Amino acid sequence: MPKTLAALTIVLLMGMVITRVFLLRRKGVDALHFGKLDKTDFLIPPFALFLFYLIFAHAFGLPTVSAQQFFDSEGVAWAGVLFCLAGLSLLLWSLVSFGQSFRVGIDTEHPDKLITTGVFAFSRNPIYVAFALVLLGQFLIFPNWILLVYLAGAVWLFHRQVLREEDYLKQHYGQEYLDYCRRVKRYI
Repeated sequence: MPKTLAALTIVLLMGMVITRVFLLRRKGVDALHFGKLDKTDFLIPPFALFLFYLIFAHAFGLPTVSAQQFFDSEGVAWAGVLFCLAGLSLLLWSLVSFGQSFRVGIDTEHPDKLITTGVFAFSRNPIYVAFALVLLGQFLIFPNWILLVYLAGAVWLFHRQVLREEDYLKQHYGQEYLDYCRRVKRYI
């Protein structure tokens, strides 16, 4: 059961983000800016798709690169499910809190207002925290070395993107963003 829930988590996570992008597009907001500032971002989707395949392969017995696991524990797998649920809940709260300001990537042409309410009153980057929770949950469900590498790589990529976004936000919002940074932690 945890394996099936892990696969469902990926579907729900991607579904929430894609649905939000399409809903904003219907309102005239171009929310997809991924890779517009840094073309190396386009290296990420193939790795993400491979991760999705690995999750589905492990969940449904499809061929995979490595089935070796660090440990085999039903209790740890269920803890992973809880991390996945926490990540999905945080992502949903983040998307609701963002309102029409949600963007995938940095929108330098049509930035919206600085969001500091809702979940953003507790974390400046709750979406990245949500993704990290989901990836941690996936690793606990499928304790494979490849998923551990993905978890470490994703945390590095998230932090890299956060630093890029912070540079832009400091430049665009100035003192308002600096005051926000003093009140609210970067992650948790």
